[in-house]
Amino acid sequence: MALDPQAQAILDAVRKAALPELWQLTPDQAREQYALRVRRLDVRDEPVHSAETLRIDVADRALRIRVYRPRELMIGEHLPVLVWYHGGGFVIGDLDTHDSACRRLSRLAQCLVVAVEYRLAPEHRFPSAVDDAMAALRWVALHGSRIGADTARIAVGGDSAGGNLAAVCALLARDEGFPSLGLQLLIYPATAPEPETASHHAFADGYLLTRNTITWFYKQYLRSSRDTQDFRFAPLVAEDLSRLAPAFVLVAGYDPLRDEGVQYAARLIEAGNRVTLVNYEGMIHGFFIMLGALDAARQAVEQSAAALRQAFGTAAPRES
Repeated sequence: MALDPQAQAILDAVRKAALPELWQLTPDQAREQYALRVRRLDVRDEPVHSAETLRIDVADRALRIRVYRPRELMIGEHLPVLVWYHGGGFVIGDLDTHDSACRRLSRLAQCLVVAVEYRLAPEHRFPSAVDDAMAALRWVALHGSRIGADTARIAVGGDSAGGNLAAVCALLARDEGFPSLGLQLLIYPATAPEPETASHHAFADGYLLTRNTITWFYKQYLRSSRDTQDFRFAPLVAEDLSRLAPAFVLVAGYDPLRDEGVQYAARLIEAGNRVTLVNYEGMIHGFFIMLGALDAARQAVEQSAAALRQAFGTAAPRES
């Protein structure tokens, strides 16, 4: 399938701007540049009832989360909850870069969304992000009723590096026996130990996320090459992928991460899990949060929300 014209327009604009690639910047500069790029392709004023930023205490540290509520809750009412991990190669991204997508998911899925601000590399290397992601999930499972969450109906989700964290948390939750998850929403997840699939090479340059940037992300995040064989970095190397939460796996056709997302879905199916795999064939990496520029982004969020509603057993919002 040909590249979507709207995605092509974004790539043309990026080439015309001739901005440095993220790997050519310092981590702080890359974070600032990424935030600026997101704002140009995002939407504003996505309606939800509330978006409340909180600090929670986990182990020896405090984490920031943002709790999205689609509507005012009645006294004693609790809604199912999606624990969301943002993308950004474990180096960039934050609560604000994925704010609009979280708002829309909350409204369309009629669930709480708890977005997690995990620690970033290189200041905090692997497995710091995993530790934070899992700590936040445990907190929601144990204390979510405080924020209006139905702790019997929990899903995890994220895009790219966040999809990696969601997949890893699903594995850890199974191994620990807690919490029970209803869905893992994996948006073009990073799952492979090395960037050596065919799609990594086919789309190494010119499709927004480049091979050089991916390599740079991993150099910032990993402590040594040994970490690539740890399933907490590369879920594809996990020996046992059975007995996991149902998965909704979404990939993009012109994305370096496409093949490892497809491979992970295949491994999950082989292990006996329920999996839905969707390929947005004309799309590029990162498109899920480009809600102000891509029709496909809005469709992908709507499809993801439908998967959440099915997992939670909730009805669609009236306005949809």
